[in-house]
Amino acid sequence: MKKSTMSIALAAALLSISVAQAGEFTGGWIGVKAGNNNSDVTGATAAASASAKNASTYGLEGGYNWDMGGFLLGVNGFADFNQKVDHATATPGVVRNYGSDALGLDVKLGLPSGNWLPYAKLGYASVAAKGIAVTGTGSGAHLGLGVEYKFAPHWSVAGEYTTVSDKFNNNTQKLNNNNFTIGLNYYFDSIAPAAVAAAVVAPVVVKEVAKPAPVAPKVVEKTIFTDKPVTIEGANFDTSSAKLKPAADKKLNEVVDFAAKYKDSNLAVTGHTDSRGSEKLNQKLSLSRAESVKAYLVKKGVSAARITTKGEASTRPVADNKTKAGRAQNRRVEINSVVRESKQVRVTE
Repeated sequence: MKKSTMSIALAAALLSISVAQAGEFTGGWIGVKAGNNNSDVTGATAAASASAKNASTYGLEGGYNWDMGGFLLGVNGFADFNQKVDHATATPGVVRNYGSDALGLDVKLGLPSGNWLPYAKLGYASVAAKGIAVTGTGSGAHLGLGVEYKFAPHWSVAGEYTTVSDKFNNNTQKLNNNNFTIGLNYYFDSIAPAAVAAAVVAPVVVKEVAKPAPVAPKVVEKTIFTDKPVTIEGANFDTSSAKLKPAADKKLNEVVDFAAKYKDSNLAVTGHTDSRGSEKLNQKLSLSRAESVKAYLVKKGVSAARITTKGEASTRPVADNKTKAGRAQNRRVEINSVVRESKQVRVTE
């Protein structure tokens, strides 16, 4: 007997990105940094001043970024620890050994391009000097320029220049700090709505069994093949993650019911991504998502021997990756199954 095939498509949207690649850098983040500090002190007298000198610096920072439709706006707090070093003065034989600690808050404006984010900062810093003959605290404007690169779903590196000049509360000295640092940042997960894919419905195919030439009206048997339409909605993932969210349970349970009804069917699970990010990372992510779906089905009683998985990264888009809506459709997991079903009916001809 000739048999027919029914294909079920299960699509899962992972994250809606509102514009371009700004979503790569949205959400909360923390980071560490280290580099070079160049500082000097100016004062009312030559003895109160100290020449510029380089020292090591390290620091902590963290903040939150928002996608503003074509650009990125963020706020972040920072703590810089500039180490002590000897600074010469205009007075022969007089050397000052000092460093400083700076705490502050910045507003950040960036223009994302793919995995790159050039940005500028403007904010406020409070500085406390530490060392011999240079003491006091002060505050002033904090300025910065930098560029950040997202090399993994949660991780980025940033190169940054910042400057701040603070007049101490003793009103006689001013400390100037210029920092050049390299930082490592970690981005936390954000949540986005999932997309829903419609199932593929195949036409009904009818095939008659060959019969002898009729001599008189008689009852014959026919074999009727049908493909029953099935609709299964999508499942959710956290951004840049293959971990299924609780909202996926109801949707994937429909696949479990389907597998229980058609016990001789096999399931082919394929993961897909949009075109953002490297193909190497996308391949790994798409396979991980397919494996997450398989693990869920096995846990619900579907035999692992009936399920195969593979990842196809961004190689099979179903929509335009240049638009937000298109990328949302391309971030999906597909489940395909072959079901063969027939029944015998008696008809009079």
